[in-house]
Amino acid sequence: MINLAAYLDSTNLRPEARQIDIEQLCREAIECHMAAVCVHPYRLPLCRRLLAGTPVQLCTVVGFPLGADGVASKVYLASAALDEGAGELDMVINIGAVKDRDYRTVGREIEAIAALKLQHRFTLKVIIETALLEHEELAEIIRLINQTEADFVKTSTGFGPRGANLEDIINIIKYKKPSLKIKASGGIRELDLALALINAGADRLGTSSAGQLLKAYQATR
Repeated sequence: MINLAAYLDSTNLRPEARQIDIEQLCREAIECHMAAVCVHPYRLPLCRRLLAGTPVQLCTVVGFPLGADGVASKVYLASAALDEGAGELDMVINIGAVKDRDYRTVGREIEAIAALKLQHRFTLKVIIETALLEHEELAEIIRLINQTEADFVKTSTGFGPRGANLEDIINIIKYKKPSLKIKASGGIRELDLALALINAGADRLGTSSAGQLLKAYQATR
């Protein structure tokens, strides 16, 4: 049996989420020994306090959910989030630039945020929104990410046309370097899908249903 909790980034990025919802997210992640919680930057001070002294990582998003903020804005937001205590950043690439075949811009923004590792220790996950990419675009983006200091490629924001599927994981594995990890996210609400994504090669799962997935998993043991 795998340690499912260690794969889970328990996520609440709903715009209407209240403080009480975020507090519950953190408490559950601590009690279940999950990998991380992922919240909007506004919630970082609260979560930093709640997670202090625990192994649960504090993750936030940059350029979310559209990725169209521009390099300077993304670097500013990433730096501010790190100053607020984030230990993991999930950054959305510029999808419009991908469609323009302007891979140089996409590479520049990844490299600019990765350069913040000179001042901060953090994990960088690059969200590529697989549902919006042609196969050739996905292959080119993965090759580009391979050349940066990014730690993960992440499939989806959860706000796109669909979330992660097994084909995404298979296609990413075809092109990624061995050290680049995969975070599957978006629409992971059923245990069968969660386990299938892990078996296919996902190293993390981003989900707003982390607690329910763990309960379902424990019921099978």
